Amino acid sequence: MSQESSPPTTKDVPPKVLHRAIGASAIGNAVEWFDYGVYAYLTTHIAASLFPEGSNGVFYTLVGFAISFLIRPIGGLFWGPLGDKIGRKRVLAMTIILMASSTLVVGLIPSYETIGIWAPIMLYACRMLQGFSAGGEYGGAATFMAEYAPDKKRGFYGSFLEVGTLVGFTMGNLIALLLVNILDADSMESWGWRLPFFVAAPLGLIGMYLRSRMEDTPVFRELEQKEATKEQVSGVFKDLLTRYTRSILTLFGLVIALNVVNYTLLSYMPTYLQTTLDMEESDALLVPLFGQIAMLVTLPFFGILSDRIGRRPMWMGSCAALVVAVIPMYLLIGTSLTGAIIGFAVLGMLYAPQLATISATFPAMFPTIVRFAGVAIGYNVATSLFGGTASAVNEAIIGATGNNLVPAFYMLGACLIGIVSAYFLIETKGLSLHGTEVPGTPESIEEQKQLTAQRN
Repeated sequence: MSQESSPPTTKDVPPKVLHRAIGASAIGNAVEWFDYGVYAYLTTHIAASLFPEGSNGVFYTLVGFAISFLIRPIGGLFWGPLGDKIGRKRVLAMTIILMASSTLVVGLIPSYETIGIWAPIMLYACRMLQGFSAGGEYGGAATFMAEYAPDKKRGFYGSFLEVGTLVGFTMGNLIALLLVNILDADSMESWGWRLPFFVAAPLGLIGMYLRSRMEDTPVFRELEQKEATKEQVSGVFKDLLTRYTRSILTLFGLVIALNVVNYTLLSYMPTYLQTTLDMEESDALLVPLFGQIAMLVTLPFFGILSDRIGRRPMWMGSCAALVVAVIPMYLLIGTSLTGAIIGFAVLGMLYAPQLATISATFPAMFPTIVRFAGVAIGYNVATSLFGGTASAVNEAIIGATGNNLVPAFYMLGACLIGIVSAYFLIETKGLSLHGTEVPGTPESIEEQKQLTAQRN
Protein backbone atom coordinates (compact mmCIF):
# COMPACT_ATOMS: atom_id res chain seq x y z
CA MET A 1 0.00 0.00 0.00
CA SER A 2 1.47 3.35 -0.98
CA GLN A 3 1.55 6.22 1.45
CA GLU A 4 -0.59 8.34 -0.88
CA SER A 5 -3.43 5.80 -0.94
CA SER A 6 -3.52 5.29 2.82
CA PRO A 7 -6.05 6.97 5.06
CA PRO A 8 -4.53 9.11 7.78
CA THR A 9 -3.36 7.44 10.96
CA THR A 10 -4.67 8.71 14.28
CA LYS A 11 -1.47 10.74 14.65
CA ASP A 12 -2.37 12.71 11.48
CA VAL A 13 -5.97 13.51 12.43
CA PRO A 14 -6.38 17.31 12.66
CA PRO A 15 -7.40 18.55 16.14
CA LYS A 16 -10.72 19.95 14.85
CA VAL A 17 -11.65 16.59 13.34
CA LEU A 18 -10.63 14.78 16.52
CA HIS A 19 -12.70 17.13 18.67
CA ARG A 20 -15.75 16.67 16.41
CA ALA A 21 -15.32 12.90 16.68
CA ILE A 22 -15.26 13.19 20.46
CA GLY A 23 -18.40 15.33 20.46
CA ALA A 24 -20.20 13.03 18.01
CA SER A 25 -19.42 10.00 20.18
CA ALA A 26 -20.16 11.60 23.54
CA ILE A 27 -23.53 13.13 22.66
CA GLY A 28 -25.03 9.73 21.84
CA ASN A 29 -23.86 8.45 25.19
CA ALA A 30 -25.38 11.52 26.84
CA VAL A 31 -28.74 10.82 25.16
CA GLU A 32 -28.64 7.16 26.23
CA TRP A 33 -27.81 7.90 29.84
CA PHE A 34 -30.11 10.89 30.06
CA ASP A 35 -32.92 8.46 29.30
CA TYR A 36 -31.71 5.92 31.86
CA GLY A 37 -31.18 8.69 34.38
CA VAL A 38 -34.64 10.27 34.18
CA TYR A 39 -36.25 6.82 34.07
CA ALA A 40 -34.41 5.79 37.22
CA TYR A 41 -34.90 9.08 39.05
CA LEU A 42 -38.63 9.32 38.24
CA THR A 43 -39.42 5.63 38.80
CA THR A 44 -42.06 6.25 41.46
CA HIS A 45 -43.96 8.75 39.27
CA ILE A 46 -43.82 6.54 36.17
CA ALA A 47 -45.15 3.69 38.31
CA ALA A 48 -48.04 5.80 39.63
CA SER A 49 -49.00 6.93 36.13
CA LEU A 50 -48.58 3.81 34.00
CA PHE A 51 -49.40 0.97 36.42
CA PRO A 52 -52.57 0.23 38.41
CA GLU A 53 -52.73 1.33 42.03
CA GLY A 54 -51.69 -1.35 44.52
CA SER A 55 -49.82 -3.42 41.91
CA ASN A 56 -46.26 -2.87 43.23
CA GLY A 57 -45.75 -0.51 40.29
CA VAL A 58 -42.25 0.51 41.40
CA PHE A 59 -41.00 -3.05 40.97
CA TYR A 60 -42.70 -3.43 37.58
CA THR A 61 -41.28 -0.09 36.44
CA LEU A 62 -37.82 -1.36 37.40
CA VAL A 63 -38.62 -4.52 35.41
CA GLY A 64 -39.10 -2.17 32.44
CA PHE A 65 -35.63 -0.81 33.15
CA ALA A 66 -34.27 -4.35 33.13
CA ILE A 67 -36.13 -5.34 29.95
CA SER A 68 -34.25 -2.76 27.91
CA PHE A 69 -31.02 -4.41 29.00
CA LEU A 70 -32.19 -7.92 28.26
CA ILE A 71 -32.77 -6.79 24.66
CA ARG A 72 -29.35 -5.15 24.36
CA PRO A 73 -27.50 -8.35 23.37
CA ILE A 74 -29.89 -8.72 20.42
CA GLY A 75 -29.00 -5.18 19.43
CA GLY A 76 -25.31 -6.01 19.85
CA LEU A 77 -25.65 -9.09 17.67
CA PHE A 78 -27.32 -6.98 14.97
CA TRP A 79 -25.40 -3.69 15.10
CA GLY A 80 -21.94 -5.05 15.99
CA PRO A 81 -21.21 -7.08 12.85
CA LEU A 82 -22.98 -4.43 10.77
CA GLY A 83 -20.63 -1.78 12.17
CA ASP A 84 -17.62 -3.91 11.25
CA LYS A 85 -19.03 -4.36 7.73
CA ILE A 86 -20.42 -0.95 6.69
CA GLY A 87 -18.60 1.29 9.14
CA ARG A 88 -18.96 2.80 12.59
CA LYS A 89 -20.39 6.14 11.40
CA ARG A 90 -23.45 4.76 9.59
CA VAL A 91 -24.50 2.53 12.45
CA LEU A 92 -24.08 5.29 15.03
CA ALA A 93 -26.27 7.64 12.98
CA MET A 94 -29.06 5.05 13.03
CA THR A 95 -28.78 4.06 16.69
CA ILE A 96 -28.98 7.59 18.05
CA ILE A 97 -32.22 8.31 16.17
CA LEU A 98 -33.83 5.07 17.36
CA MET A 99 -32.71 5.76 20.91
CA ALA A 100 -33.95 9.35 21.00
CA SER A 101 -37.27 8.40 19.36
CA SER A 102 -38.03 5.64 21.84
CA THR A 103 -37.20 7.95 24.74
CA LEU A 104 -39.54 10.64 23.35
CA VAL A 105 -42.43 8.18 22.98
CA VAL A 106 -42.20 7.14 26.65
CA GLY A 107 -43.23 10.68 27.55
CA LEU A 108 -46.25 10.42 25.25
CA ILE A 109 -47.73 7.19 26.66
CA PRO A 110 -51.27 7.77 28.03
CA SER A 111 -51.85 6.89 31.68
CA TYR A 112 -53.13 3.55 32.96
CA GLU A 113 -56.44 5.21 33.82
CA THR A 114 -56.81 6.22 30.17
CA ILE A 115 -55.80 3.09 28.22
CA GLY A 116 -55.45 0.41 30.88
CA ILE A 117 -53.01 -2.46 30.33
CA TRP A 118 -51.79 -0.87 27.11
CA ALA A 119 -49.87 1.72 29.16
CA PRO A 120 -47.32 -0.74 30.63
CA ILE A 121 -47.26 -2.68 27.34
CA MET A 122 -46.29 0.48 25.45
CA LEU A 123 -43.72 1.33 28.11
CA TYR A 124 -42.09 -2.08 27.80
CA ALA A 125 -42.16 -1.85 23.98
CA CYS A 126 -40.37 1.51 24.09
CA ARG A 127 -37.81 0.14 26.54
CA MET A 128 -37.17 -2.82 24.22
CA LEU A 129 -36.57 -0.49 21.27
CA GLN A 130 -34.32 1.65 23.43
CA GLY A 131 -32.35 -1.42 24.48
CA PHE A 132 -32.06 -2.64 20.88
CA SER A 133 -30.59 0.68 19.73
CA ALA A 134 -28.36 0.98 22.80
CA GLY A 135 -26.95 -2.45 21.93
CA GLY A 136 -25.08 -0.80 19.08
CA GLU A 137 -24.67 2.68 20.52
CA TYR A 138 -22.23 2.09 23.33
CA GLY A 139 -19.91 -0.38 21.63
CA GLY A 140 -19.94 1.73 18.48
CA ALA A 141 -19.28 5.01 20.27
CA ALA A 142 -16.42 3.49 22.29
CA THR A 143 -14.90 2.00 19.14
CA PHE A 144 -15.34 5.24 17.20
CA MET A 145 -13.70 7.24 19.98
CA ALA A 146 -10.82 4.80 20.50
CA GLU A 147 -10.03 4.52 16.78
CA TYR A 148 -9.89 8.30 16.36
CA ALA A 149 -7.86 9.05 19.50
CA PRO A 150 -4.03 9.28 19.35
CA ASP A 151 -2.43 6.12 20.69
CA LYS A 152 -0.58 7.92 23.49
CA LYS A 153 -3.68 9.84 24.63
CA ARG A 154 -6.41 7.25 24.16
CA GLY A 155 -7.21 7.22 27.87
CA PHE A 156 -7.59 11.00 28.03
CA TYR A 157 -9.74 11.38 24.91
CA GLY A 158 -11.69 8.21 25.63
CA SER A 159 -12.66 9.51 29.07
CA PHE A 160 -14.86 12.12 27.39
CA LEU A 161 -17.25 9.38 26.29
CA GLU A 162 -17.95 8.82 29.98
CA VAL A 163 -18.12 12.55 30.55
CA GLY A 164 -21.06 12.27 28.15
CA THR A 165 -22.47 9.49 30.33
CA LEU A 166 -22.37 11.62 33.45
CA VAL A 167 -23.57 14.74 31.65
CA GLY A 168 -26.64 12.74 30.61
CA PHE A 169 -27.14 11.36 34.12
CA THR A 170 -26.61 14.75 35.74
CA MET A 171 -28.98 16.50 33.33
CA GLY A 172 -31.62 13.91 34.16
CA ASN A 173 -30.92 14.38 37.86
CA LEU A 174 -31.15 18.19 37.72
CA ILE A 175 -34.36 18.23 35.69
CA ALA A 176 -35.99 15.64 37.97
CA LEU A 177 -34.87 17.55 41.07
CA LEU A 178 -36.22 20.81 39.63
CA LEU A 179 -39.59 19.27 38.77
CA VAL A 180 -40.19 17.62 42.15
CA ASN A 181 -39.44 20.93 43.88
CA ILE A 182 -41.76 23.12 41.78
CA LEU A 183 -44.65 20.72 41.06
CA ASP A 184 -47.02 19.03 43.48
CA ALA A 185 -47.42 15.24 43.59
CA ASP A 186 -50.56 15.20 41.43
CA SER A 187 -48.93 17.30 38.70
CA MET A 188 -45.83 15.11 38.72
CA GLU A 189 -47.87 11.93 38.33
CA SER A 190 -50.16 13.28 35.61
CA TRP A 191 -47.77 15.20 33.35
CA GLY A 192 -44.65 16.49 35.14
CA TRP A 193 -42.66 13.26 34.87
CA ARG A 194 -43.14 13.30 31.08
CA LEU A 195 -41.30 16.57 30.43
CA PRO A 196 -37.70 15.26 30.68
CA PHE A 197 -38.38 12.58 28.07
CA PHE A 198 -39.20 15.26 25.49
CA VAL A 199 -35.64 16.64 25.78
CA ALA A 200 -34.31 13.52 24.02
CA ALA A 201 -35.68 14.58 20.61
CA PRO A 202 -33.52 17.71 20.08
CA LEU A 203 -30.50 15.97 21.59
CA GLY A 204 -30.93 13.09 19.13
CA LEU A 205 -31.17 15.44 16.16
CA ILE A 206 -28.01 17.26 17.21
CA GLY A 207 -26.21 13.95 17.61
CA MET A 208 -27.31 12.68 14.21
CA TYR A 209 -26.17 15.94 12.58
CA LEU A 210 -22.72 15.72 14.19
CA ARG A 211 -22.30 12.07 13.23
CA SER A 212 -23.46 12.56 9.65
CA ARG A 213 -20.73 15.14 9.12
CA MET A 214 -17.92 12.85 10.29
CA GLU A 215 -15.78 10.54 8.18
CA ASP A 216 -15.41 7.02 9.44
CA THR A 217 -12.40 6.25 11.62
CA PRO A 218 -8.91 6.10 10.06
CA VAL A 219 -8.48 2.56 11.42
CA PHE A 220 -11.66 1.31 9.72
CA ARG A 221 -10.89 3.12 6.46
CA GLU A 222 -7.45 1.54 6.36
CA LEU A 223 -8.95 -1.93 6.71
CA GLU A 224 -11.67 -1.08 4.20
CA GLN A 225 -9.05 -0.15 1.61
CA LYS A 226 -7.61 -3.60 2.04
CA GLU A 227 -11.11 -4.93 1.25
CA ALA A 228 -11.00 -6.94 4.46
CA THR A 229 -14.34 -5.93 5.97
CA LYS A 230 -17.10 -7.64 4.05
CA GLU A 231 -15.35 -10.96 3.53
CA GLN A 232 -13.93 -11.55 7.01
CA VAL A 233 -16.83 -10.21 9.07
CA SER A 234 -19.09 -13.05 7.96
CA GLY A 235 -17.31 -15.38 10.39
CA VAL A 236 -17.39 -12.94 13.29
CA PHE A 237 -19.43 -15.05 15.73
CA LYS A 238 -17.29 -18.13 15.29
CA ASP A 239 -14.11 -16.04 15.61
CA LEU A 240 -15.27 -14.36 18.80
CA LEU A 241 -15.96 -17.71 20.44
CA THR A 242 -12.80 -19.45 19.21
CA ARG A 243 -9.97 -17.05 18.36
CA TYR A 244 -10.84 -14.33 20.90
CA THR A 245 -12.12 -16.36 23.86
CA ARG A 246 -9.75 -14.70 26.33
CA SER A 247 -10.80 -11.24 25.20
CA ILE A 248 -14.51 -12.06 25.46
CA LEU A 249 -14.25 -13.65 28.92
CA THR A 250 -12.04 -10.86 30.26
CA LEU A 251 -14.38 -8.23 28.89
CA PHE A 252 -17.35 -10.08 30.37
CA GLY A 253 -15.85 -10.06 33.86
CA LEU A 254 -14.81 -6.41 33.70
CA VAL A 255 -18.29 -5.38 32.54
CA ILE A 256 -19.90 -7.28 35.43
CA ALA A 257 -17.87 -5.19 37.88
CA LEU A 258 -18.37 -1.98 35.93
CA ASN A 259 -22.11 -2.16 35.45
CA VAL A 260 -23.22 -3.74 38.72
CA VAL A 261 -21.54 -0.78 40.42
CA ASN A 262 -22.84 1.65 37.79
CA TYR A 263 -26.51 0.68 37.98
CA THR A 264 -26.59 -0.08 41.67
CA LEU A 265 -24.89 3.20 42.55
CA LEU A 266 -25.97 5.68 39.88
CA SER A 267 -29.37 4.39 38.77
CA TYR A 268 -30.84 2.58 41.75
CA MET A 269 -29.65 4.91 44.52
CA PRO A 270 -32.61 7.39 44.47
CA THR A 271 -35.14 4.52 44.50
CA TYR A 272 -33.16 2.76 47.27
CA LEU A 273 -33.08 5.91 49.38
CA GLN A 274 -36.83 6.46 48.99
CA THR A 275 -38.22 2.92 49.23
CA THR A 276 -35.71 1.35 51.63
CA LEU A 277 -34.43 4.23 53.76
CA ASP A 278 -37.62 6.35 53.65
CA MET A 279 -35.82 9.48 52.49
CA GLU A 280 -37.77 12.38 50.99
CA GLU A 281 -37.75 12.39 47.20
CA SER A 282 -36.03 15.76 46.84
CA ASP A 283 -33.25 14.63 49.21
CA ALA A 284 -32.94 11.27 47.44
CA LEU A 285 -32.40 13.08 44.13
CA LEU A 286 -29.90 15.46 45.73
CA VAL A 287 -27.64 12.69 47.04
CA PRO A 288 -26.19 11.54 43.68
CA LEU A 289 -25.80 15.07 42.31
CA PHE A 290 -22.61 16.13 44.10
CA GLY A 291 -20.90 12.79 43.55
CA GLN A 292 -21.75 12.77 39.85
CA ILE A 293 -20.40 16.28 39.37
CA ALA A 294 -17.17 15.33 41.16
CA MET A 295 -16.82 12.25 38.97
CA LEU A 296 -17.57 14.23 35.81
CA VAL A 297 -14.80 16.76 36.57
CA THR A 298 -12.18 14.14 37.45
CA LEU A 299 -12.76 11.62 34.63
CA PRO A 300 -10.27 13.28 32.19
CA PHE A 301 -7.60 13.25 34.89
CA PHE A 302 -8.11 9.54 35.47
CA GLY A 303 -7.90 9.11 31.69
CA ILE A 304 -4.53 10.91 31.66
CA LEU A 305 -3.34 8.74 34.55
CA SER A 306 -4.26 5.60 32.62
CA ASP A 307 -2.15 6.82 29.68
CA ARG A 308 0.80 6.96 32.07
CA ILE A 309 0.43 3.89 34.28
CA GLY A 310 -1.82 1.68 32.13
CA ARG A 311 -5.42 0.47 32.14
CA ARG A 312 -4.80 -2.70 34.14
CA PRO A 313 -3.62 -0.96 37.35
CA MET A 314 -6.57 1.43 37.15
CA TRP A 315 -9.08 -1.41 37.03
CA MET A 316 -7.44 -3.52 39.72
CA GLY A 317 -7.01 -0.54 42.03
CA SER A 318 -10.60 0.66 41.59
CA CYS A 319 -12.15 -2.78 42.16
CA ALA A 320 -9.96 -3.46 45.21
CA ALA A 321 -10.75 -0.08 46.76
CA LEU A 322 -14.49 -0.65 46.29
CA VAL A 323 -14.27 -4.10 47.91
CA VAL A 324 -12.78 -2.45 51.00
CA ALA A 325 -15.03 0.63 51.12
CA VAL A 326 -18.49 -0.43 49.89
CA ILE A 327 -19.92 -1.84 53.14
CA PRO A 328 -18.67 1.01 55.39
CA MET A 329 -19.96 3.59 52.90
CA TYR A 330 -23.41 1.97 52.68
CA LEU A 331 -23.57 2.00 56.47
CA LEU A 332 -22.73 5.71 56.32
CA ILE A 333 -25.39 6.27 53.62
CA GLY A 334 -28.01 4.91 56.04
CA THR A 335 -27.21 7.43 58.79
CA SER A 336 -28.39 10.80 57.40
CA LEU A 337 -28.62 13.00 54.31
CA THR A 338 -25.07 14.25 54.88
CA GLY A 339 -23.83 10.71 55.38
CA ALA A 340 -25.58 9.61 52.19
CA ILE A 341 -23.99 12.42 50.17
CA ILE A 342 -20.50 11.63 51.51
CA GLY A 343 -20.89 7.86 51.13
CA PHE A 344 -22.14 8.18 47.55
CA ALA A 345 -19.35 10.62 46.64
CA VAL A 346 -16.64 8.32 48.05
CA LEU A 347 -17.96 5.28 46.19
CA GLY A 348 -18.35 7.34 43.01
CA MET A 349 -14.76 8.57 43.11
CA LEU A 350 -13.46 5.03 43.73
CA TYR A 351 -15.52 3.83 40.78
CA ALA A 352 -14.42 6.66 38.45
CA PRO A 353 -11.09 5.03 37.34
CA GLN A 354 -13.09 2.18 35.77
CA LEU A 355 -15.56 4.52 34.13
CA ALA A 356 -12.85 6.82 32.77
CA THR A 357 -10.99 4.04 30.96
CA ILE A 358 -13.78 2.06 29.27
CA SER A 359 -13.21 3.52 25.81
CA ALA A 360 -9.47 3.03 26.04
CA THR A 361 -9.71 -0.51 27.43
CA PHE A 362 -12.54 -2.40 25.76
CA PRO A 363 -12.00 -1.61 22.04
CA ALA A 364 -8.28 -2.38 22.42
CA MET A 365 -9.12 -5.94 23.44
CA PHE A 366 -10.09 -6.85 19.85
CA PRO A 367 -8.60 -6.42 16.37
CA THR A 368 -10.23 -3.99 13.95
CA ILE A 369 -12.09 -6.62 11.95
CA VAL A 370 -14.22 -7.74 14.93
CA ARG A 371 -13.78 -4.74 17.26
CA PHE A 372 -17.28 -3.27 16.99
CA ALA A 373 -18.89 -6.72 17.24
CA GLY A 374 -16.64 -7.90 20.07
CA VAL A 375 -17.30 -4.87 22.24
CA ALA A 376 -21.00 -4.63 21.37
CA ILE A 377 -21.77 -8.31 21.97
CA GLY A 378 -19.52 -8.93 24.97
CA TYR A 379 -20.45 -5.68 26.69
CA ASN A 380 -24.19 -6.01 26.15
CA VAL A 381 -24.53 -9.66 27.16
CA ALA A 382 -22.80 -8.99 30.49
CA THR A 383 -24.71 -5.74 30.98
CA SER A 384 -28.09 -7.34 30.30
CA LEU A 385 -27.50 -10.14 32.78
CA PHE A 386 -25.82 -8.28 35.62
CA GLY A 387 -26.12 -4.52 35.06
CA GLY A 388 -29.58 -3.64 33.82
CA THR A 389 -31.16 -6.13 36.19
CA ALA A 390 -29.33 -4.71 39.22
CA SER A 391 -32.10 -2.34 40.33
CA ALA A 392 -34.86 -4.96 40.16
CA VAL A 393 -32.65 -7.65 41.76
CA ASN A 394 -31.64 -5.37 44.64
CA GLU A 395 -35.25 -4.27 45.21
CA ALA A 396 -36.52 -7.86 45.20
CA ILE A 397 -33.82 -9.21 47.56
CA ILE A 398 -34.23 -6.32 49.99
CA GLY A 399 -37.97 -6.98 49.99
CA ALA A 400 -37.43 -10.69 50.65
CA THR A 401 -34.70 -10.37 53.31
CA GLY A 402 -35.20 -6.93 54.83
CA ASN A 403 -31.42 -6.42 54.67
CA ASN A 404 -30.56 -2.84 53.71
CA LEU A 405 -26.97 -3.79 52.79
CA VAL A 406 -27.94 -5.99 49.86
CA PRO A 407 -26.67 -3.42 47.27
CA ALA A 408 -23.31 -3.29 49.06
CA PHE A 409 -22.91 -7.09 48.98
CA TYR A 410 -23.94 -7.17 45.32
CA MET A 411 -21.33 -4.56 44.41
CA LEU A 412 -18.65 -6.29 46.49
CA GLY A 413 -19.15 -9.62 44.72
CA ALA A 414 -19.04 -7.96 41.30
CA CYS A 415 -15.79 -6.15 42.13
CA LEU A 416 -14.13 -9.41 43.20
CA ILE A 417 -14.96 -10.75 39.73
CA GLY A 418 -13.50 -7.54 38.29
CA ILE A 419 -10.18 -8.04 40.10
CA VAL A 420 -9.80 -11.55 38.68
CA SER A 421 -10.70 -10.35 35.19
CA ALA A 422 -8.28 -7.40 35.33
CA TYR A 423 -5.49 -9.85 36.13
CA PHE A 424 -5.96 -11.39 32.67
CA LEU A 425 -6.26 -8.04 30.87
CA ILE A 426 -3.57 -7.41 28.24
CA GLU A 427 -2.05 -3.97 28.76
CA THR A 428 -2.49 -1.77 25.68
CA LYS A 429 -1.59 1.76 26.79
CA GLY A 430 0.14 3.62 23.98
CA LEU A 431 -0.31 0.79 21.49
CA SER A 432 -1.78 1.19 18.00
CA LEU A 433 -5.23 -0.19 17.20
CA HIS A 434 -4.39 -0.66 13.51
CA GLY A 435 -3.99 -4.13 12.06
CA THR A 436 -5.70 -7.50 12.19
CA GLU A 437 -4.31 -8.87 15.47
CA VAL A 438 -5.25 -8.28 19.12
CA PRO A 439 -3.29 -5.22 20.33
CA GLY A 440 -0.56 -6.06 22.82
CA THR A 441 0.00 -9.64 21.64
CA PRO A 442 3.31 -10.74 20.04
CA GLU A 443 1.49 -11.17 16.72
CA SER A 444 0.24 -7.60 16.87
CA ILE A 445 3.68 -6.20 17.74
CA GLU A 446 5.18 -7.93 14.71
CA GLU A 447 2.33 -6.72 12.49
CA GLN A 448 2.84 -3.13 13.66
CA LYS A 449 6.48 -3.31 12.63
CA GLN A 450 5.42 -4.40 9.15
CA LEU A 451 2.77 -1.64 8.90
CA THR A 452 5.33 0.97 9.98
CA ALA A 453 7.76 -0.26 7.36
CA GLN A 454 5.06 -0.05 4.67
CA ARG A 455 4.15 3.52 5.61
CA ASN A 456 7.80 4.58 5.56
